[in-house]
Amino acid sequence: MPSTSTTSQDKCPGLVVGLTGGIGSGKSTIASHFEALGIDMVDADVLAREVVEPGAPALDAIAQHFGQDFLNPDGSLARQRLREAIFADPAQKDWLEGQLHPLIATLLEERLAACQSPYCLLVSPLLLETSQRQLVQRILVVDVSESTQLERTLRRDQESDPETIRAIMAAQIGRDSRLQQADDILDNEGPEEAIRQRVEALHRDYLKLAEDYEATEAS
Repeated sequence: MPSTSTTSQDKCPGLVVGLTGGIGSGKSTIASHFEALGIDMVDADVLAREVVEPGAPALDAIAQHFGQDFLNPDGSLARQRLREAIFADPAQKDWLEGQLHPLIATLLEERLAACQSPYCLLVSPLLLETSQRQLVQRILVVDVSESTQLERTLRRDQESDPETIRAIMAAQIGRDSRLQQADDILDNEGPEEAIRQRVEALHRDYLKLAEDYEATEAS
């Protein structure tokens, strides 16, 4: 959801920067650096969890389609089990996306409209694969090697196995294609301070672009 770090002098942005990257690339960490600079963020992954919270119609549909075994004892979604199921069967993945993507898209538009910083970040792993790209004016790709993706994801999601992670990587848009569609690329490997400086440089560029975009829209 949008952060609350902006001031009363900030205004609803015209410029939306789409931040994307493959699984394990560190999108959330990079987004947090922008948030620390006062930029509002809308995270598609957060909204994807929101639409399947207990009591949500989408969660009921998932349970009916896949079975009650895909719910935890507390009624929440068994995410790891669902992840393994959909990446083992493309037809099931298509079914799930058909249920969730329209709901997520509606929430994205609502949350972006509520942003108050000079520009806004839309953080999404599927930015380039879905109609979400129509919501942004600039694309920032967070890039790491595929070996780093696998290593980081296994370290983060200790319940996952390498085969499932590789299946997710294969289902996402290819690294070369992602880079070709980028307006900006942030190499997210190396010392943390160097990465932070890259974010700050991009932030300065985006502030200027936001001013130019607003002037163009007003003319």
